Amino acid sequence: MEEILKKTGLKVTPARILILETFSGKCEPLSAEDISKKLKKKDIDLVTIYRTLASFEEAGILRKVDLHKESQYYELGEHHHHHIICNKCGFVEELEGCDIEKLASKLVSKSSNFKTIKDHSLEFFGVCKKCS
Repeated sequence: MEEILKKTGLKVTPARILILETFSGKCEPLSAEDISKKLKKKDIDLVTIYRTLASFEEAGILRKVDLHKESQYYELGEHHHHHIICNKCGFVEELEGCDIEKLASKLVSKSSNFKTIKDHSLEFFGVCKKCS
């Protein structure tokens, strides 16, 4: 965790290490509230968590995931993937692989205002097997 912080130029603090550790080994996106619950005994206030998440996103350590919920969710930004989210129970399944490059090229070629696409976010919403 310290190496990740140092590599991105962020100061290594106990709070940052603990917050980053909540994401290690997890595929599920987490909100600030989720992290606060996991770190309840560590005495890290919610404001610190929000500020840290914002700095991690800016540094490219985390990326936002739009789950169509009130809170903002984050996950490690280390590998590109998408999600399927159940509209009823909120279950999130990670989808590996992305074949959207052809579509992105097509969009740019049809656009009169854009030359390149640098990044994208794509989430799918439906009903899981348990809820249907």
